[in-house]
Amino acid sequence: MSEKAEGKMKEAYGAMVGDEGKKAEGQAQQRKAAAKEEKEQLQRTKAEQEQAKQAERSRRQQERKNKGGLLGNL
Repeated sequence: MSEKAEGKMKEAYGAMVGDEGKKAEGQAQQRKAAAKEEKEQLQRTKAEQEQAKQAERSRRQQERKNKGGLLGNL
């Protein structure tokens, strides 16, 4: 079970039985899970951006090689 789901269950349980501490604990657990998900998404985004930069560098390098090859044949 995900941490976010556990937090929701704790919050619901706390609300149902009137335990504000358990309710707050569940809310905090949900915020923690959301922050973790956001951090992981940022890491994936950075990795994708780096891959895109590398692909662009490779494309430019190949383009330069292709132009050089054409000029050398003239």
